[in-house]
Amino acid sequence: MPIRHFHIFLGASILSVMLMGCNTGEKVDFASEVRPILNKHCITCHGGVKKSGGISFLFEEEALVEGESGKRAIVPGNASASEFIRRLHEDDPELRMPYEKPALNQEEIDLLERWINQGAEWGKHWAYTPPQDISVPQPDQEAGFLPENSDFIQSDIDHFIMARLEENELSPNVPAPKNIIARRLAFDLTGLPPKAEWFTSYTQGEMEYETLVDSLLAQPSFGEKWASWWLDLARYADSKGYEKDQGRTMWKYRDWVINALNENMPYDQFTTEQLAGDLLPDPSMDQLIATAFHRNTMNNDEGGTEDEEFRVASVLDRVNTTFQVWQSTTMECVQCHSHTYDPFRHEEYYNMMAFFNNAMDEDTPHEDPVLKFYSEKDQKTLNEIFQWNLKHGNQEVADKFNKFLMYNEPFYQVHHAKNFVNGELADTKYLSLWPNGSCYYDDIYTQGSPNLYFKYWANDNGTVMTLRKDNNEGEVLARFNIDKTPREIIRKVPFAEVQDSIRLFFEAENPTLPQQTGTSFISWFAFLPDLPGEGQPGHDQIQKKFLDLLNTVTPTVPIMIENPDYMKRTTRVFERGNWLTLADTVTPVTPAILNPWKQEWPKNRLGLSQWLVSKENPLTARTLVNRVWHQLFGNGFVASLEDMGSQSEPPSHPALLDWLSLRLMNENEWQLKSLIKDIVMSGTYRQSSEGNPTLHQIDPENRLYARGPRLRLTAEQIRDQALAVSGLLSSKMYGPSVMPPQPDGVWQTVYSSETWVVSKGEDRYRRGLYTYIKRTSPYPSFMSFDASSREVCTIRRTVTNTPLQALVTLNDPVYLEAAHQLAIDMKKAENIESAIARGYEKAVFRELSPDKKQALSELYEESLATFKMDTKAMDDFLGTDDAELAALTVVANAIMNLDEFITKS
Repeated sequence: MPIRHFHIFLGASILSVMLMGCNTGEKVDFASEVRPILNKHCITCHGGVKKSGGISFLFEEEALVEGESGKRAIVPGNASASEFIRRLHEDDPELRMPYEKPALNQEEIDLLERWINQGAEWGKHWAYTPPQDISVPQPDQEAGFLPENSDFIQSDIDHFIMARLEENELSPNVPAPKNIIARRLAFDLTGLPPKAEWFTSYTQGEMEYETLVDSLLAQPSFGEKWASWWLDLARYADSKGYEKDQGRTMWKYRDWVINALNENMPYDQFTTEQLAGDLLPDPSMDQLIATAFHRNTMNNDEGGTEDEEFRVASVLDRVNTTFQVWQSTTMECVQCHSHTYDPFRHEEYYNMMAFFNNAMDEDTPHEDPVLKFYSEKDQKTLNEIFQWNLKHGNQEVADKFNKFLMYNEPFYQVHHAKNFVNGELADTKYLSLWPNGSCYYDDIYTQGSPNLYFKYWANDNGTVMTLRKDNNEGEVLARFNIDKTPREIIRKVPFAEVQDSIRLFFEAENPTLPQQTGTSFISWFAFLPDLPGEGQPGHDQIQKKFLDLLNTVTPTVPIMIENPDYMKRTTRVFERGNWLTLADTVTPVTPAILNPWKQEWPKNRLGLSQWLVSKENPLTARTLVNRVWHQLFGNGFVASLEDMGSQSEPPSHPALLDWLSLRLMNENEWQLKSLIKDIVMSGTYRQSSEGNPTLHQIDPENRLYARGPRLRLTAEQIRDQALAVSGLLSSKMYGPSVMPPQPDGVWQTVYSSETWVVSKGEDRYRRGLYTYIKRTSPYPSFMSFDASSREVCTIRRTVTNTPLQALVTLNDPVYLEAAHQLAIDMKKAENIESAIARGYEKAVFRELSPDKKQALSELYEESLATFKMDTKAMDDFLGTDDAELAALTVVANAIMNLDEFITKS
């Protein structure tokens, strides 16, 4: 062979070997190896916020195009031709990437080169791929990591946990003592200490563990405990928020949540009814109440605010909350730009907004639409009207009038008025025309209705209101007198039939009033057909009953109702997230990275709920499993409960997370109680929470679950426990929120006469779940223990440890009263030592140790001596002349401040 040809052959062979070398070795995984490097070093300049040089590494198609330089950043299969790699090797600081940041290390660059040479396959983050079938691992029993005679393996869950413990050469802990596990289980399932008879039966071996689990799951208190968790997600409160923060009647929704959880409503149904109960066929009252989930958004009643601005704020909150609650996805930043780290595009945010943008609520003081709850007598009248309309009309007519009685929709809000002459929106909310005043409304569709209904009040007599078509010279459609009203009322007046959408012109005349005096104050107006059956006996009486019922004042709850097609809103992209800067029109579409949309789903909130609970959705089941596990263990498999995106930590037990998710959907049919039972039946859950220095060093946060959970109880649980062990706790359920004692002067309510009035009788001692929550001034002792103000969706509560918490349990009147009541029970014992032991065991469900016994006895003696010497101090403390009882109260109060009282171990 000629030498020249040999050299060519040799060079080609070397190049071939080099290229082969680049493609050998283990395949690089984009999601776990490449994406973290891009997110850490590149995405801030080449991602959702900025696309420097025309390149983004957020989406595959944006990374493979030519940049502004005319060169391709990534050439799949050829790292040396990729501008991306060349810039990583640059010495010139003006050209090297990352710009003005530390260079990537050689290991990271090599990994990126291998990935590109292997074809630059993009791949999905694990959380965006639906769970796959998982086989239960069978740990090596001969490895020696299980203690002798261990009964750790109680369920399939334990096999997954054991496999991870073996990887880390750890052994599971011994089972917790029966008294400890009984208390732990009771708090986790019901939020309360165990019942004495059940505790005794279980600890003495008369009741099986599974029987105890089933008994607790069947308790009404189960729904109350888990409702407290859900209401944080739902941002439930008893006030509207913002500056005025006036009261809001929402407790019917809270009661619906409790009932749904107690009835073990499947989570897919639980989801659908809350997001779209109003869109179900012939929705029930309960299904309408459920939609209050998204009416928990705040409402701004402050004068001078722009209603549309805060309506939009509520809609955006609904988008964000839906993704936080069901998808563990933070969508807030996508309002302004594509997600910085995850594959959610800016436009997709507004596609999602389109699902929610057609709801009827508009940030008005009445919070319409609101569902009315009629008395039993009025309900009979409502049914009578319905039957009349059904007999003399048809189902459609009967439903139309029935819906108007139930929630007064659809109607037109008056704040859309234009071109005021001698008039205004009083307090920016009510249509108020002055003498010789006028305004108009565009796009009013009366459906040819011959009747105008409107809600208003007036302070004076003698006003003539004229409604015209188009302008002040247009056809008169209605003319009627308005006189002084005793209160806000709904009235009916005749209206000329008009078929098309029109401009409706309002004008008011009242020569007896001075200028700039409101002739009336109108909240809304609507159009309805005539009641059917005119001329039939009883028609006039039914008409009167209909109007009387409309004007009946009833309890209400805000609900979600969809606008009819003729009032449907258009959704547009907000440039840079600014609601005043509108761009392209969009329609309801779900993010492309997640499960596909099925054609049979309607393009509204109902379809969205079906998309969320589809078994193809990769995030919904994982999110629920992760958060329920966190409720029981204090850790989720994914540590960041709020986020399963590419910036979150990988799951500690990915196989178990997916196994439980699939079991939840398929075998347990979305039932929450079944999921919870699966977890608490495991040996993992039943372990002792006692740690040791070695375990603390290896796994300080217990992410491997080599011990049981040890957590501080929630704010509500600590208070409920104090009331329960003292015998004060009321078992009363449901109804309006209550106001237990709180320090004077906490509420500084403006604009209204609302005050904190301490509840009487058993309402004073109800569970914390029922405590009135004013967003700008939440219940102080709950806030000290990290409860939420419920202004926004709260995925997890922070857990702090501050001196304020001890000050609450030592001084708050609720805890002092509970301690006093416990002391009364303690005094029934034969002697002081027995009394202290009795109180301790009743409070914490364990025997009193000698050192604590000595400390509490010394506290009793010191307190007794003080009270005997200073009777005024005793009187100030309890208002009693019984020094022994006062000293026992001090001891009981100290017991309620012990670590074992305020923690679940």
